[in-house]
Amino acid sequence: MSEAAAYGDVTHGEDRGEAQPATEAGVPLTTGALARRLGVSPTTLRSWDRRYGIGPAARADGRHRRWTRQDVAVLEAMCRLTSSGVPPAEAARAAKETAETPPGTAEVFVRPPSPPSRSKAAGTLPLGDVRQECRGLARAAVRLDAPAVEAQLAAAVEQYGIAVAWQEVMAPTLHAVGRKWASSGDRYVEVEHMLSWHVSTTLRRHTPAPERQGDVSATGPVLLACVPGEQHTLAIEALNAALGALHLPTRMFGAAVPVEALTAAVQRLGPSAVVLWAQARSTASLPLARHVADTQWGVKGARRGPLVVLAGPGWSGPSTRGLPRPQTLRQALDLLSGAHHGETPGERP
Repeated sequence: MSEAAAYGDVTHGEDRGEAQPATEAGVPLTTGALARRLGVSPTTLRSWDRRYGIGPAARADGRHRRWTRQDVAVLEAMCRLTSSGVPPAEAARAAKETAETPPGTAEVFVRPPSPPSRSKAAGTLPLGDVRQECRGLARAAVRLDAPAVEAQLAAAVEQYGIAVAWQEVMAPTLHAVGRKWASSGDRYVEVEHMLSWHVSTTLRRHTPAPERQGDVSATGPVLLACVPGEQHTLAIEALNAALGALHLPTRMFGAAVPVEALTAAVQRLGPSAVVLWAQARSTASLPLARHVADTQWGVKGARRGPLVVLAGPGWSGPSTRGLPRPQTLRQALDLLSGAHHGETPGERP
């Protein structure tokens, strides 16, 4: 199963629409603005210009690139063709021919690579109604353009914060990659692996360093762990980063934590809450969750136990009476923040 499936019903943002490549006044675009418009890196645009002659028709002061509406049309055709699997050199020739053909006389030339190769990741991703940033990220991922993927992920986090960037940019794009992979055999596995790697890298890069707790009597941290047999960690990495942004202490244990190790960690740390992630129903174990909820620490007469939070689509099958199961990252953040500050589930409006 793909890493893509996240907090149950992932809430998608509205499609923001793209800015026009040039204004009615005919103001040309800079390379940076055009790169953001197309969802590619400026380095890619310069490379296409150098290798295939797809560059601006004119340069201001003989140096600075300014892309006109016709230049943008050529590059848009280039992006459509390469996303469909056409080799870049062939796509460049077809894109320039398309731009030179009077409107209405020919359709855009799109065909699979020749000779066909199942190792190439061709085609667009089924994104649906999502933020515009998802489309640029998906195009970069399909092209295996790692610098562009990295830059767009970092920009999403800087603009929206971890929680919104995960739910409305990262997760929808990962879902689309997972669906494409599932419907195409193993053709898109390299796209899924690369995108997952860079999402994980971005999340960790934006996770604040753990803060020392000066008061030994302070509320314990939030423990995050995958249940035994579960290897998918991206969603709880996002949750860990978002909790860090709220200055809530956490302990991340990652994939497939054995029951004995999880129990020992609970007894040693005295956490305010334990998040158990299960991607698949085959790994979700309600007896395990209840065992963790029953684990206590402290002196006799004042023993305490953690709030156990069930996260992930794997818990959609079993009855989870008494154990909260947030459906979105925002719900999980509200629940865990309340637990850290001594609230019980249901006390918040």
